[in-house]
Amino acid sequence: MDRLIMIKYGELTTKKANRKMFINMLENNINKILKNEKYEISKDRVRMYIKCDSSSLDSIVKKLKKVFGIHGIVIADKVNTNIDSIKEKVLEKLDDNYKTFKVNTKRADKKFEIHSMDFNRVIGGHVLKNTNLKVDVHNPDVLINIEIRPEGTFIYTNEIKGLGGYPVGIQGKGLLMLSGGIDSPVAGYLSLKRGVDLECLYFESPPHTSVEAKNKVLKLASIINEYSGNIKVNIVPFTKIQEEIYKNCPDSYIITIMRRMMYRIAEEVSRRKNLKVIINGESIGQVASQTLTSMIVINNVTNMPVIRPVSCMDKLEIIDIATKIGTYETSILPYEDCCTIFLPKHPVINPDLAKAILYENSFDYQTLINECIENIEVISNFEEDNFENYL
Repeated sequence: MDRLIMIKYGELTTKKANRKMFINMLENNINKILKNEKYEISKDRVRMYIKCDSSSLDSIVKKLKKVFGIHGIVIADKVNTNIDSIKEKVLEKLDDNYKTFKVNTKRADKKFEIHSMDFNRVIGGHVLKNTNLKVDVHNPDVLINIEIRPEGTFIYTNEIKGLGGYPVGIQGKGLLMLSGGIDSPVAGYLSLKRGVDLECLYFESPPHTSVEAKNKVLKLASIINEYSGNIKVNIVPFTKIQEEIYKNCPDSYIITIMRRMMYRIAEEVSRRKNLKVIINGESIGQVASQTLTSMIVINNVTNMPVIRPVSCMDKLEIIDIATKIGTYETSILPYEDCCTIFLPKHPVINPDLAKAILYENSFDYQTLINECIENIEVISNFEEDNFENYL
């Protein structure tokens, strides 16, 4: 008899001819996140199995909870497919804390002659005969799951809900415009869920922005990295451009033109790194630069696809996700980033494209952009024991 972790794929099973590619990517991601654990992994088209010492179970399950592409995680007992072994193991899994039960059998191995509903009755009768439990098909204290598969029978009582989605990296890689706010880390998380691996782009403006603001963003990146294991942060020295915008452009257009410069830099960084999309935390109408008119004017400088995962969420919905994934408390730390330090009192909410072009052409922004890109600092090591180096 063996005890192991069984992984259910969920959405991956809809991929038909491409299913093998998705499952292999999931296995690669699991191997990456479990690299410091001792385990053995095997898989087929519908299930993945991880064998490990009982002392490692909790640690491994905790890490698997942050792997996209997993629909369900169960700690199961594997027995030979014979009725006596199954009956014996079912009774072992029951205790005095339970008053009611239900049996749920899935017969994937059609060579097993007893149909699922009939086998539910066989096991249910055995439980009733040998315990004080009663049947409750609507709200049982314990659900006894029995999966009869060609490789054996798996018995479990609890299923841990996985994150779902696609394995990270299956859709390629994008560039997340990561600020210190609440929205962009959530946008990164949601992109990872759809299989888009990430690099991050952060704009800093020392001495106008503090080292605490930078460290705050690195902390957010480290939290996102727990769902990826592959994060890099590109830190852009944005001071000169920001000061030139402030000196040469009307106050009301400062944010519009600043965002246009950011998109130009993001596009060039993406081109050099062969990244497929730009991702950000813009939410429609939340601030002046996120009205539809502003988005049109700002987006005008790039031909790359721009993904805005939180664009149609309200702030409370975004905060709920930020709290769930662990970024909220860091995001609300009071360290200002470059988007807030030069914020005008009355930013334009319906900017005119021709005016934006006129104002930004009043200084040599392309030379400054080139200088920014050539001086990017890249941070890529977010291992837990090394992260303190950045705080």
